[in-house]
Amino acid sequence: MNFQFLSPSFLLLLWGLPLLGLLLAIHGQRRRRKRRLFCCSRDATGPSPLWRPLVEHTLLFLALGLIVVALARPAWQQKPTTIKREGRDVVFVLDVSRSMLAEDLAPNRLERAKLAITDAVERLQGDRVSLVAFAGSARVYCPLTLDYGFFKQMLERLNTDLEVKGGTNIGDTLRLVQQEVFDNQIKAYKDIILLTDGEDHESFPFNAAEAVGDEGVRLIVIGLGDAQQGQPIPLVDEQGRRHYLTFKGKKVFSRLDAETLEKIALATPGGRYLPVATGTIDLGQVYLDLIAGDAKRQLSEETIEKFDEKFQWFLATALLLLMLNMLMLTTQPKEIIRK
Repeated sequence: MNFQFLSPSFLLLLWGLPLLGLLLAIHGQRRRRKRRLFCCSRDATGPSPLWRPLVEHTLLFLALGLIVVALARPAWQQKPTTIKREGRDVVFVLDVSRSMLAEDLAPNRLERAKLAITDAVERLQGDRVSLVAFAGSARVYCPLTLDYGFFKQMLERLNTDLEVKGGTNIGDTLRLVQQEVFDNQIKAYKDIILLTDGEDHESFPFNAAEAVGDEGVRLIVIGLGDAQQGQPIPLVDEQGRRHYLTFKGKKVFSRLDAETLEKIALATPGGRYLPVATGTIDLGQVYLDLIAGDAKRQLSEETIEKFDEKFQWFLATALLLLMLNMLMLTTQPKEIIRK
């Protein structure tokens, strides 16, 4: 029978028991000295059961020792246990084009999208995640992983300076996800969450959405930005001066292309378009509502040797000894004083 402590550091507390014993001995000696002086001065006689303090202290020491052992989590009866990890593959695709700097969402579309993704990741339930950023071209910044900490680090680094060329290229980005992120051998358990303002520059996004849909991928599109008047795109030059993006001398306004985004979302099985526009969204709740409860595939399987914890027996015995100790303290014989 294998035996071990799962939290052995608590056993260091046992070194405190000798110190406690020394303090109790000193206290008992002082108490007996005072009692002898009192008895002599009052001419008192009575029983003096020397064995009672010894028994009381022994019960207390055993109880404290057993409590420490219980805290150290003793365990035996090792048994093989199979742990299966199930989940879906969720790819967050984030638009980092300059239009995402528009401030119709505070502080801007891009930062609001990053906050929404962070909220969703904090509610993940064992799913693998990947991060893809795109503008005129796309790049995988985090492959499918269960390391949520690494994912968040890469998400924090994303900004509009990362784009290779200007523009918004949704179609090629979806094709990149299909070819470089997902496993084409399994045609299920896959989701793409796309956050963008949808101003695609002729990359045939609908055709790309149909292609990923044929592979069993579901597309959830989050539309960000003002769909009516649009918003100018603020920029900051090398001297830190703020200005707005212009084209041929005219200020550029960015609008949410809701029609395109809804069309590509519905091109995938179970796809959804969520027109956030200039409102708010709880992407974590969206994950719980649309993804968390769906079918999951087995991501990994591991067999470990698990010990059966037995701290309950030690704790129960300690409580019993403490009760006996309290019972002895409450039934001590009173001294008889002769006047």
